[in-house]
Amino acid sequence: MTNPLLEPSQLPFDAVPFDRVRIEHYVPALAEAIREAKERVLRVKTDQAPPSLENTVVALEQATASVYDIAYIYSNLRSAHGDQAMHALAKEIMPKLIELESDINLDAVLFARVKDVYATLGQKSYTPEQHMLIEKTYRAFCRGGGLLDEAGKAKLRLIDEELSTLGPQFSENVLKATNSYELVVTRVEDLAGLPESAVEAAAQTAEERGRKGSWVFTLQAPSVMAFLKYADNRALRREIWTAYNSRALTGEYSNQELVRRIACLRGARARLLGFDSHAHYQMEERMAEHPARVREFLGRLLECSRPAALREVDELRQYMQSRGGGDELTAWDYAYWANKLKEATFELNAEELRPYFRLDDVLAGAFEHARRLYDLEFKPVAGVPVYAEGVQVFEVQSRSANESMGLLYTDFYPRATKAGGAWCTRFRSQWREGDRLVRPHVSIVCNFTKPTGTKPSLLTFQEVSTLFHEFGHGLHSLLSKCDYRSLSCTSVYRDFVELPSQIMENWIKEKESLALFARHYQTGELIPDALVDKIIASENFHAAYLRMRQLRFAKLDMAWYGGAADQSTDVQAFEAEAVRDTDVLPNVDGTNISCSFEHIFSGGYSAGYYGYKWAEVLDADAFELFKERGIFSRDVAGRFQKAILERGGSEHPMKLYKEFRGREPDPDALLRRSMLIQR
Repeated sequence: MTNPLLEPSQLPFDAVPFDRVRIEHYVPALAEAIREAKERVLRVKTDQAPPSLENTVVALEQATASVYDIAYIYSNLRSAHGDQAMHALAKEIMPKLIELESDINLDAVLFARVKDVYATLGQKSYTPEQHMLIEKTYRAFCRGGGLLDEAGKAKLRLIDEELSTLGPQFSENVLKATNSYELVVTRVEDLAGLPESAVEAAAQTAEERGRKGSWVFTLQAPSVMAFLKYADNRALRREIWTAYNSRALTGEYSNQELVRRIACLRGARARLLGFDSHAHYQMEERMAEHPARVREFLGRLLECSRPAALREVDELRQYMQSRGGGDELTAWDYAYWANKLKEATFELNAEELRPYFRLDDVLAGAFEHARRLYDLEFKPVAGVPVYAEGVQVFEVQSRSANESMGLLYTDFYPRATKAGGAWCTRFRSQWREGDRLVRPHVSIVCNFTKPTGTKPSLLTFQEVSTLFHEFGHGLHSLLSKCDYRSLSCTSVYRDFVELPSQIMENWIKEKESLALFARHYQTGELIPDALVDKIIASENFHAAYLRMRQLRFAKLDMAWYGGAADQSTDVQAFEAEAVRDTDVLPNVDGTNISCSFEHIFSGGYSAGYYGYKWAEVLDADAFELFKERGIFSRDVAGRFQKAILERGGSEHPMKLYKEFRGREPDPDALLRRSMLIQR
C-alpha cells in the first residue's frame, strides 16, 4: 500500500496531500518513521568520532524529524477535523511517540555524548542559536529522566506512557459533551431579544439536524454566547449557561477522574525529577522562573482588579434591578445585562457593528496589516488540497525579499468534528537545510459565526480580535528565520509565546487600522467615526471583571499543579477553594471549569495559563512604542520582526525583548492601558 505520509510531496510548496491521506495511513506511517528514526539514533550512539554539535545534537534533532512531521498532521487534524475513529487512534499513536522519546532521553550513552557537547559551551565559539540548541538538548535529557537511576527511569516511562493517552481522552470527552447538548426552541416568544443573525443561524442549525420549524442553539461559541448575551428568557439563559459550564463534569463524558489523574501524575513526575511540583518543573523554562513569582504577579493584578470588578458588578446589579430584572445578579445574567448597560452607556449596540466586519474583509484587513508592517503579501493558492470544506490556502510572500515565506491555511467555521475555541498551529515548521531555508505551513483554526442563506459570515468585535490574535501567532511562524526546527517559529517559552499574538489585538482599536477593512458588507460604507469613537471609549468597559475571569483560570491552573492535588481530591470543592478570592458573582453548584479546561489538561498550558496575562504586560509595553512612533511605523515593526518574530526560541526571551525595546518591559504598562493607574 502506498502511503502519502511517507512519500515526498509532489504538490506545490511540498504541501500535505490531504486529499490522499486516509485514517489507515497514520499508524503504518508512524511505525515506519519510528523505525527509521531508531536507525538514525543508533548511528549517533555508535559514532566513533568525538561528540560534536553536528554529529550529536543536530543529528538527534534530525533523526526524529519525520516522526514529528507525521504526528503534527495527525494531532492537528484530530483537533480540527477529528471524528470518533481519529480520536480513537490517539490510544495507539501517542504511546508510540512517548516510547520513542523515552528511548532517547533515557539512553545513558546518548546522554553522555550530549553532556560532552554541553561541556564545550565555555570552550568553543558557538552562535547564540547553536548555544541555545545545545543547552536546550541537554536540559531536555535532564527533564526527560536522563539523570535518574534505572528504577527511576522505569517509573518515569510508566508515567509518561499513561499521560500520553489521558490528554487526548480529556479533549475527546469535552468535544462529545459539547456536541451532545442542544437547546431546542419551539416558541417564537422564546427568541425575544435575539438578533436576526442569531435566530437565522439557529434555524439553519435546526434544519441541518432534522428539526425544521424550530430553532436549535448549541454549545458552540457563536451560538451559546449570542444566546447568553441577547435572549430575554432568563430561564433558558440559565439552562444553556449551566450546560456550557458543566461540560464533561458528570455522566458518560465526565472528566473528573482524568483531572485528578493528570494532575497527580504530573506532580509525581516532577517530584521524581527533583522538582517540588509540576509548576516548579514548568517554570524552569519560563520567563517567570519560579511559581512564587507567578503568584506574586497574579496577586498584584488581583489586588488592583478585584475592587474595580466588585464596583462593576455592583453597578450592573443596580442597573438590572432598576429595570425589573430581579434582585440577584447571577452568572447567566451577566452577559445579558452587561450588554444592555454597555449599550446604554456608550450608545453602542454590538450587533450594529457586525455589518462592518464581514469575515472576508477582516481577513483582508489582517493581511493589509502584515503588508504595511512587514511587507508581506497573501495570495490564494490553487492546486493545494485541504482537509475539510471551507478551508482556504494562501501563499505568503515577502515583497521586499522577493521570497516565499510559506503557506497559510485558514479554517474558520464550527463543525461537529472540530474542538471549540481558536488556535494557530503548523503542519510544517521552519528550519535551514544547508543553504535552503525551509518555510513553514501554518494553520489558523477558529469557530466563527457561519454564513446563512441571506448573510455572509459577519463577525462580532470579539471575533475580530480573535482573528487578529491567531494571525499574530501565524506571523510569528511565517516570519521565522532560524537554523533549527526545535527553536523556530513559536518554539519559545510559554509565557512569551502570546506576545506576538496579543500585540496584534491592539491595532483593531485604532481608527487608522479600522479604516483599512471595516466596511459595511452591503453598502461598502466605511465604519463611521462615531462608531469607532464608541468602540474606543468602551474599550475598558468592565475590564476589571474580564481580568478577574482570566485570573480565575490562572489561579486554578496554579492550584492544580502547585502540588496540593491528590487522587482523592474532590474536583468541585478543590476548584471552589482555589478560585475563592476571584469570586465576584455567586458560585453555582453543579458547574465547573476544570473538567473542560483543555488548555491545562490536554493542551500545552499546564502551570502556564498565567502566561496570557504575563504576555499582556509585554504587549502593552511593546505597543506603547508603536503608539509613540506611529502604529504602522516600519522602523518599529522592523525591530519587532528582527528581534522577536524572526528569532523564535534561539535566545532567551528577555534578551530578545530588550533587543527590541531597549530595556526590560515596564510592569505597569498593562495597568496604564487598563486605566487602573495613571502615567
